[in-house]
Amino acid sequence: MLEDCKSALERWGGVHQLIDRWLKERRELLVHFVELKEACDAELEAVSKAQIDAFSELLMDYISAGHFEIYPQLREEAKAFEDEAGLELADSLLARLEMSTELVLSFDAEYNSPGRVRQHLGRLPAWLERLAHGLTERFSLEDRLIGRVHAAHAPDAAREEIARTTSSS
Repeated sequence: MLEDCKSALERWGGVHQLIDRWLKERRELLVHFVELKEACDAELEAVSKAQIDAFSELLMDYISAGHFEIYPQLREEAKAFEDEAGLELADSLLARLEMSTELVLSFDAEYNSPGRVRQHLGRLPAWLERLAHGLTERFSLEDRLIGRVHAAHAPDAAREEIARTTSSS
């Protein structure tokens, strides 16, 4: 997608737009997380598979976008700017992000059928607590990655916008 851009400004501006879209998806994911948590707190037995599926789908989409779109683009940007320290940090953070990815995949598998939802509904509040912890760490690592790799190479105005966007997410 972004490989077709003609200039560096187009290319890295495209990465910025990709990151902006992804951070909006993060906010939507958090809204669904809070709604699901509130539903669990109100009446666990009333939580539906549809509610769990909606959250899980957003969660899987967000994680996938990170792994298959955002992170590779950030690594390419670091390579293009010959930013060895940025590449080292990216590799280090990506390894740490893998832990929360495994958590998300386990959650998705735990609640992937109506029978499994009925069987494991009592565990949902504990799962949400684990996910809250894992996602908080993940978002922090992702923000570090964006701030170090992308913002470091952005023009001043874009750098300020990236800092503002990642600090408000």
